[in-house]
Amino acid sequence: MKGKVEIKSPEGKLGVLIPGIGAVSTTFMAGVFLARKGLGKPFGSLTQMGTIRLGKRTEKRVPRIKDFVELAELNDLVFAGWDIFPDNAYEAAVKAGVLRKEHLEPVRDELEQIKPMPAVFDRNYVKKLDGPNKKTGSNKYELALKLMDDIKKFKEENSLNRLVMIWCASTEIYLKPEPVHQTIESLEKAMKENHPAIAPSMVYAYAAIKSGVPFINGAPNLTVDIPAMVELARQHNVPIAGKDFKTGQTLMKTIVAPGLKARLLGLQGWFSTNILGNRDGEVLDDPESFKTKEESKLGALEYILQPEIYPELYGKFYHKVRINYYPPRGDNKEGWDNIDIFGWLGYPMQIKIDFLCRDSILAAPIVLDLVLFMDLAQRAGFRGIQEWLSFYFKTPMCAPELYPEHDLFIQLMKLKNTLRYIKGEELITHLGLEYYD
Repeated sequence: MKGKVEIKSPEGKLGVLIPGIGAVSTTFMAGVFLARKGLGKPFGSLTQMGTIRLGKRTEKRVPRIKDFVELAELNDLVFAGWDIFPDNAYEAAVKAGVLRKEHLEPVRDELEQIKPMPAVFDRNYVKKLDGPNKKTGSNKYELALKLMDDIKKFKEENSLNRLVMIWCASTEIYLKPEPVHQTIESLEKAMKENHPAIAPSMVYAYAAIKSGVPFINGAPNLTVDIPAMVELARQHNVPIAGKDFKTGQTLMKTIVAPGLKARLLGLQGWFSTNILGNRDGEVLDDPESFKTKEESKLGALEYILQPEIYPELYGKFYHKVRINYYPPRGDNKEGWDNIDIFGWLGYPMQIKIDFLCRDSILAAPIVLDLVLFMDLAQRAGFRGIQEWLSFYFKTPMCAPELYPEHDLFIQLMKLKNTLRYIKGEELITHLGLEYYD
């Protein structure tokens, strides 16, 4: 296992390109700036605060992850992005209303320097938003070339060694894979013909991959989860990952559902409802965007509980998800779950969860970890779908012949074993029989 993967050193600056300078991205950037100054702690971040066990339990080797693998330093991150609104990152953060004044003012200068580039945007795909800061072009392929120019200019002007792009923009309308998504040739032809199956997020992903930049999809959009993008990433030796940051209610599901399955407790129904008032909530007030999010949120239980294997326990459960736009709540989302379960002899029981969460506070450390891990993946020579990062997503991408792994604890084991693997350490199975011989 030793010397299995050669990892290039994270020398120089890492550029972080963000479509969508809104609540999530400004909370992420402000947090990084505060952490650099020693004014805030990156709680929730595996790369900054997590540890990893190496070898036997008796060896007591438990380094911090950031001391174990070669990750970029927070001081080496340089930010840029695109948005349909011209507000700089400080103005956008104030409007988002996530962070209090005492957290924004110490990093105001840094945030004000981040001014969004004109975005690739089409209101047909996000019907509840519109803004003046948009690119124009005769077709979607031409818009992709303009994005590639932006990427090149950002890298040169800031003397950056490497780049990562992470989608923090809105949920687009629901799209299904179509024939134009199957090959690189058909994708490029469709872009030149302004085909409706090519959403703006795909234009960003295409521009990133063609520029040799890893792409992360933080929304439930189709984006890179199509054969053409996967093949493009393989050809250009670029890692891709997605989709949809796993923050509030789905995080709870991937914690609770594995516990029910482990104890073989049956499930009759799981009702989930959310209220939120941020821009994400406004966008999801449109039925077509909600459909995209609904598909993402519904999938986890089916894959975790495996009703085809446990028909008596999970063969007939009813699962309903609701999202309600409620402006007074802002970014402070409330996710409420009613879970009807049954146990010994079929006797019914209930679990109720009321998660008063903060969407962007939960998302910011995910963005940081994904940026750093995707940069590591590229320096380790990984390309295509990075299934080992499923831990961070509601709808993890995987190879077409596989089913996605949704169990949070299996996802974390997969992530840490991947880190052990690339560093030539023994993989941990938790068997433990060697202690009792």
